[in-house]
Amino acid sequence: MKHPVRIGLFGIGLDTYWPQFAGLKERLEGYLREVGAKLARPGVEIVDLGLIDSPPKAFDAGHRFRREDVDLIFLHVTTYALSSTVLPVVQRAKVPVIILNLSPEAAIDYANFNRMGDRTAMTGEWLAHCSACPVPEIANVFKRARIPFEQITGRLHDDPECWSEVDAWIEAARVANVMAHNRLGLMGHYYNGMLDIYSDTTLQCATFGGHLEILEVDELADLRRDVGDAEIAARVAHFREQFDVQDDCSQEELERAARTSVALDRLVDAHDLGSMAYYYMGSGNVENEDAISSIILGNSLLTARGIPVAGEYEVKNAQAMKIMDSFGVGGSFTEYYAMDWNEDVVLMGHDGPGHVAIAQGKTKVRPLKVYHGKVGRGLSVEMSVKHGPVTLLSVVESGDGRLKLLVAEGESVPGPILEIGNTNSRYKFGIGARRFMNEWNAQGPAHHCAVGVGHIAGKIEKLGRLLGMETVRVC
Repeated sequence: MKHPVRIGLFGIGLDTYWPQFAGLKERLEGYLREVGAKLARPGVEIVDLGLIDSPPKAFDAGHRFRREDVDLIFLHVTTYALSSTVLPVVQRAKVPVIILNLSPEAAIDYANFNRMGDRTAMTGEWLAHCSACPVPEIANVFKRARIPFEQITGRLHDDPECWSEVDAWIEAARVANVMAHNRLGLMGHYYNGMLDIYSDTTLQCATFGGHLEILEVDELADLRRDVGDAEIAARVAHFREQFDVQDDCSQEELERAARTSVALDRLVDAHDLGSMAYYYMGSGNVENEDAISSIILGNSLLTARGIPVAGEYEVKNAQAMKIMDSFGVGGSFTEYYAMDWNEDVVLMGHDGPGHVAIAQGKTKVRPLKVYHGKVGRGLSVEMSVKHGPVTLLSVVESGDGRLKLLVAEGESVPGPILEIGNTNSRYKFGIGARRFMNEWNAQGPAHHCAVGVGHIAGKIEKLGRLLGMETVRVC
């Protein structure tokens, strides 16, 4: 990663205790080292400031976290500590904070504890298990200081639920970091009349960060002119490796799509794009129409390698697709197709590019004599999302000028699909197709959404918390 996520970590204690209870500080520092080791993972940098046990150290820690540009802070409560050793750190750092209230053991060994005899030593032992004590004080001060915070209560050892929650927060912070540095290319213009997909692009930057790069279709057409025969042949061979190319696909159309695919790669590299939204008619300009009508296979390959491409210039859905792909679950462009009342499923898919990395089997390439509602003809992809758990995500622009996240979990199930050269899947929801559709639509999303494999609604909710966005979970 060009900009790895940086996780801040600090523990808290009370310096008054150290001369009173021999070995307590060292023991608590050991707990903190264990937490730091559990937070560490590839692509994540840990900024560990150690045990903060006095207000002066707290002020220094706050400045240090700001200099280190951390994305998220874990506050490990090791024992009782004054809230004055916490507030300056978080106030100065100005990033989301998660309180780790972790017991070092499942329970105190009461019998051995009460046999210690030395009440000073007993108090020191108690303080080593006293992580829960200052959490209400910290929460009170954060609330009064209007500092948002999250809590994880659990055990330092042998607590998968606790550490799964930690992992999810780190993953959400990593995705927020990706979005903050993402360069989203916008090529062409909105599909005429689709009022629901029109978006305030400044609001996208204000909410997610990142950069919007306005692209000309003419640049793609120009890049196509410089693609050589050898590159075209190599890309056609790549198509045959990656896709199930149907026999009725002509060599001419494969070569036309290959030329555009190579040009797309150059366009993405030239502008350092991490995602893209596009739509263009190209009417009256042969080269532009040729580029746009041969773009589906190239965009599908880009989507599969982590550069999701949304059709119909759906900026909001390009963001949703990037979020899903950054979580490692795909993020294929989709919309309602129809309902199957016999099986209680919703048929969903879309024309244009699909996320072939999450396809059930090999994605088929089929020729279309007409792109419905669009100009031209050419090759298209037909795929279903892998059977099993899925998550749907929509970035919704509400009437009050804000963005929110809309999420639902369901299942991609086997069954007949419409073999029309488009992406097409059958989805079943725990609340039933009727209720899912009513509750999803009630939130006012655009008619597109992103679908990924696995159930990750909990992670998306955490991302929303980190970004200060409302997140609505339908099921």
